[in-house]
Amino acid sequence: MTSTPARLPILILFPHSRCNCRCVMCDIWKAPDRREISAEELERHAGDMRALGVEWVVFSGGEPLMHSDLFRLCAVLRPLGVRTTILSSGLLLKRHARRIVEEVGEVIVSLDGPPEVHQQIRGVPRAFELLARGVHALHEIDPRYPVAARTTVQKLNHARLVETVAAAQGLGLDSISFLAADLASTAFNRPAGWPEERRCEVSLTAEEVDVLSGQIERLVPEAGGFVKESPEKLRRIVHHFRAHLGLEAPAAPRCNAPWVSAVVESDGTVRPCFFHQPVGNLREETLARVWNGPRAVGFRENLNVAENPVCRRCVCSLYRRDDQETAACGPGTA
Repeated sequence: MTSTPARLPILILFPHSRCNCRCVMCDIWKAPDRREISAEELERHAGDMRALGVEWVVFSGGEPLMHSDLFRLCAVLRPLGVRTTILSSGLLLKRHARRIVEEVGEVIVSLDGPPEVHQQIRGVPRAFELLARGVHALHEIDPRYPVAARTTVQKLNHARLVETVAAAQGLGLDSISFLAADLASTAFNRPAGWPEERRCEVSLTAEEVDVLSGQIERLVPEAGGFVKESPEKLRRIVHHFRAHLGLEAPAAPRCNAPWVSAVVESDGTVRPCFFHQPVGNLREETLARVWNGPRAVGFRENLNVAENPVCRRCVCSLYRRDDQETAACGPGTA
């Protein structure tokens, strides 16, 4: 892989800094300030996005639909011909259903389990009901509109993954994907990381990992189909929790995210992925200067994914070849 690639195929944007859920595995909702990327700010970088060959923009966060006008951002991107995806908690889908169908390519919703488990994890009254109504509203407008699910595996749902797949099918979703809860990084509004007691609320015991392994093996026959991950990626979720317990050595996934994608946070901070340190800020420099600037280039030149301690604890991976479709990773969506 070249250290200064000419193209940046995938751009992950945090258009808004807050979230409308209270999930146990994420602290974004605790952010005290409200920040968002304005249409004017995004417009300043439209030329660079075209020049860098951006093909896919993923709205992550935080909850993108809490933005004051997310669809003005979509209007900036439309002339570029990029694919657009919203990662959403699903609570606001019904309110914005018409414009989502008309202006956004696809939606990926957080689904944490069957209704009662989803409700418990989200910490919001009627969370599953609101999600279901939102998906129904989208499909009432366009029955073929693509909506998928993403599940973050953790203590409260590790024994209910098969039921989670059934819930996704019951909602009429196109697919479901799984990733392990992040236990080690400083991402997602926890700059000092989590203390051990906080990690214990999300991580698994050895006995619970065995239960999780049983659930994963029951999902393997659907791998690569309705369940998007390969068997290897599904089994990596079990490895992640075993490594956290010291039962296995941590191992980095196959990943080239820092060479093919960038994450832009709501204050303009640019990271090579969700978990590594910033390499610039779009309120100080252009996207092209950040992407090909000395900090980003130096980071890529010196990054050994297999040996990097952050990569070895990573819960997701993004590996893209020019001839290969690749899904963007997120914090279990919004």
